[in-house]
Amino acid sequence: MTAKAAARTSTGRVRSSNEDAFGYRPERGIYVVCDGMGGAAGGEVASRMAVETVLERVSAENGMPEGERLHEAIAEANRVVLERAESEPGLYGMGTTLVALLLGAGAGASPALIAHAGDSRCYRLRRGKLLRITHDHSLVDEQMRLGTMTQEEADRSPFRSVITRAIGTQKSVTEDVVALDVEKGDVFLLCSDGLTREVNEEAIGRILGAGGDLERAAQSLVDAANEAGGRDNVTALVVGIG
Repeated sequence: MTAKAAARTSTGRVRSSNEDAFGYRPERGIYVVCDGMGGAAGGEVASRMAVETVLERVSAENGMPEGERLHEAIAEANRVVLERAESEPGLYGMGTTLVALLLGAGAGASPALIAHAGDSRCYRLRRGKLLRITHDHSLVDEQMRLGTMTQEEADRSPFRSVITRAIGTQKSVTEDVVALDVEKGDVFLLCSDGLTREVNEEAIGRILGAGGDLERAAQSLVDAANEAGGRDNVTALVVGIG
C-alpha cells in the first residue's frame, strides 16, 4: 500500500495569527498536526517546535520499534518545548496539542498508530463511514464521557477550551495511542479543533467522501470552517491510502 497526503491551514476570520502547525514525511509514514497555545508568539513557537521534533525523531534510523520511536519522539517534543518556555520569559506557559499518525512499514509493523495529547483529532473514513479515532483531552469531553454533561451543555460551556493534556506544559506528558488496521481506500484526517468546532462530523464525512483529490478535500474542509464563522485557526491534513 502507498500513502499520499495534502494539508491546508488558515488563520480563520477572527484571529490575527496562526498557532497551528503541521508536517509530514510520507517516505517515513509520519504525519503531525499541532495547535499551539500561549501568550505573544508562544503558541506558534510551541506548535512548530513539536511538529519538527516529532518528524525528525520518528524519521531517525535508530533501530527502535515504531511504537517506541513515536513515544520517544513525543517525549522529546515535550522536553524541548518546556525547556524553551522556561528559558524565555516571553514564552512562559506556552504549549501545544498534538495528533500524529504513523503508518507501519515492513513485516511485523503495526499498520497504523495514532498518538495524541489535547483536543486535536484523528478520523478515518472507510467505505463512506467516518470513524472518530481519538477522544479529546478536555474538561468538557471528559465530563461527557462520564455522563455528567450533554453535548448541548458542552457546546455552551465557558470551559470548552480547557484542555487537560498538552505538549510542553508539564515535565512529562502521557499521550494516548491507538493501533488500528489500514485498508486501501482509507482516508485519514488529522485536524485542529478549529475545524471540529465549526463543522460537524456528518459534514466532515461528506466532504472527505466526495471524491476528487486530497488537495481539494483539505481545502474544502478549511473553507467550510471559515464559512461557518472561522473563529479559530483551522488545519486539515488528509492522508489517502492507495
